[in-house]
Amino acid sequence: MYRLCALFLLVISSVATIEAAEDKLTLTGSSTVAPLAAEIAKRFEQTHPGVRIDVQSGGSSRGVADALSGLAGVGMVSRDLKPEEKDQLIAFTIARDGITVILHRDNPVKELSRDQVISIYTGKTTRWSGVGGKDAAITVVNKAEGRSTLELFCHHFGLKNPDIKAQVVIGDNEQGVKTVAGNPDAIGYVSIGTAEVNRELGVAIKLLPLNGVEATTAHVRDGTWPLARPLNLVSKGPPSGVAKDFIALATSKAVDDLITDLAFVPPPR
Repeated sequence: MYRLCALFLLVISSVATIEAAEDKLTLTGSSTVAPLAAEIAKRFEQTHPGVRIDVQSGGSSRGVADALSGLAGVGMVSRDLKPEEKDQLIAFTIARDGITVILHRDNPVKELSRDQVISIYTGKTTRWSGVGGKDAAITVVNKAEGRSTLELFCHHFGLKNPDIKAQVVIGDNEQGVKTVAGNPDAIGYVSIGTAEVNRELGVAIKLLPLNGVEATTAHVRDGTWPLARPLNLVSKGPPSGVAKDFIALATSKAVDDLITDLAFVPPPR
């Protein structure tokens, strides 16, 4: 009798553990996608009582690695999947975003050419006077390894990360905005959505045009902004259970208001 009771309790405990695991979904990865994913998670939890969605940032590389290893049910990746990743992961685009170069609001420089950006980031131009600004040393702010923003920036400008001469290395977009807003002589690059939201809140930054195109969400939407990217959720194989339901919501028109509220662009549906 004692053995039967013990066995019964063990079975009940195992079922409870499985149910608990099924009622939680962990997302890790891109710090650009994370705020949007967190807002979608709140909406999802409202219609799925007892389900908990845990959103953790750390960069797109983490999102890929955790999805592949099973540490996360869903990864967040703010770029296209690489050829070798497409063999193992499925991507679901939930929004589009652009990347923009930002300066402090009080910096008199209004525009930088492609060659000027390259010269600044490779350390050939070290003072703002070299690009029409005041006579002050330039503080170059770069993204850390593993950040998709870094990869896209380097690809667009034909740079390699070891060639970049940075005085400050940051992680997420908010850290980049705060760094530039706190240093009148800094230059950085972040998500257009993040930059627009912060500027509207009065943060002391400005977005630079690129190839004569103003850095706006509207230009990401109409395809004229040259430095754009998809914001993806990724899974190892076809998603199931909570992950499947969450991705279904995240890729539907039901979250378009959340996407636009965060200054991103809904994808074609």
